[in-house]
Amino acid sequence: VQLQASGGGLVQAGGSLRLSCAASGRTFSRYAMGWFRQAPGKEREFVAAISWSGGSTYYADSTKGRFIISRDNAKNTMYLQMNSLKPEDTALYYCAAAWIADGDIVVVRSKTYNYWGQGTLVTVSS
Repeated sequence: VQLQASGGGLVQAGGSLRLSCAASGRTFSRYAMGWFRQAPGKEREFVAAISWSGGSTYYADSTKGRFIISRDNAKNTMYLQMNSLKPEDTALYYCAAAWIADGDIVVVRSKTYNYWGQGTLVTVSS
């Protein structure tokens, strides 16, 4: 599967952005999906994950209550609604897909993901 992330940009602190991740392939609905981010000089970190059905989600403590992950399997697209943005949210955001043969689970570990998008830059000014 190929992933294309979009929707990044420059926003003031307290503002909102919505990221999208469009996937190619007919079996998108069998992939658990996730968002990760990497700030300059820092390691890549987990942001949020969603199961293939969309029935289960999981968030990093730093994004819980502010970000909402969702997906539309009919459109082969995953989303990340980011609210109450902070300067520390500034990073390159990546979407990722993990093939799930059985079970409707979320995936947190980056090493479990099979496919990665190219990243979209989010900059939050103070």
